[in-house]
Amino acid sequence: MLTLYIGNKNYSSWSLRPWLVLKHFNIPFTEELLPLNTPEGIAARLELSPTGKVPVLRDETLLVPESLAICEYLAEHFPDLPLWPDQPNARAHARAISAEMHSGFAALRTSMPMNVKARLPGAGLTEDVQKDINRIISIWVECRLKYNQDGPWLFGNFSIADAMYAPVVSRFLTYGVELPEIGRSYMKTVLSHPAMQAWMDMAAVEQWFIQSAEPYANCSFNQDER
Repeated sequence: MLTLYIGNKNYSSWSLRPWLVLKHFNIPFTEELLPLNTPEGIAARLELSPTGKVPVLRDETLLVPESLAICEYLAEHFPDLPLWPDQPNARAHARAISAEMHSGFAALRTSMPMNVKARLPGAGLTEDVQKDINRIISIWVECRLKYNQDGPWLFGNFSIADAMYAPVVSRFLTYGVELPEIGRSYMKTVLSHPAMQAWMDMAAVEQWFIQSAEPYANCSFNQDER
């Protein structure tokens, strides 16, 4: 039995990714939530990983940290499940944009932290953030135009690439990011996924508040203030 250690659903974008993959492909696992801002949660995470970060996947005695590494481990562990696209060129493309998501978009991450419960249209939108948004939109548009005949996801069918971009979808919803029609359609696909809806429903009832993750908690923003 696999165990996935995650952080608060309202804030932990990294945790959402492997959680979605496990849920979508009906891979049995146990979930352990380690609160991000409590001494107990910090101590428990340090026992799992020297970085003290989540997510971490436990498979018997093996511990696998980092969202993309976990997803890759699952793809190897369950080779009969289409966690990556079947076609080699599409698979390489999916891996490339997943790696770009994993390592890039620092401005977006910093200025628009994941906050599932909040609605802050206009907050955090800087020139550098807009550059990140533009790049993400171009990725989505390219994938949807190239693979739309196979289904509504980035590569037709749901894959690890969609899980990697799911936290961005949540951010775009929170901060009211304006998107072209293809982007809005893809966001609708992600937000309507039962597992994504379940995650957001559970995030909505969490009681934890982390000041550092809520830079706009005492501010008011609207579309006209962009």
